[in-house]
Amino acid sequence: MSKGLLHHIEINVSDICKTVDFWGWFLEELGYTPFQDWERGRSWKLDDTYIVFVQAEERFLDTPYHRCRVGLNHLAFHASSRQQVDDMTSKLKEKGVNILYPKSHPFAGGDNHYAVYFEDPDRIKVELVAPK
Repeated sequence: MSKGLLHHIEINVSDICKTVDFWGWFLEELGYTPFQDWERGRSWKLDDTYIVFVQAEERFLDTPYHRCRVGLNHLAFHASSRQQVDDMTSKLKEKGVNILYPKSHPFAGGDNHYAVYFEDPDRIKVELVAPK
């Protein structure tokens, strides 16, 4: 049993198609595999943890997500190496993904924190962090 570890995370999104296009390749690069698939959602799993994305109902789309409001600030994932961070950064740029903090990349988190920060289609901040 994995007592205390996250079982799953569920995120409501504004456009499930854009979200699936964005997150699918990224999570699969990190070793996640497709897990669940239904009309209004999709999930990917790694070991005992999975991430779920669900289309938000129309009535809740009037207020867009902002990471500085109460709630989720960002999701951070472990990278296997600095090389994986660099490779992912190149792939993100090729896909036209907004890389955050470009002037201080890859040390935007500090001198001993090698990472790439970027945004998903709803502007949820995502971080991929190399081991120290």
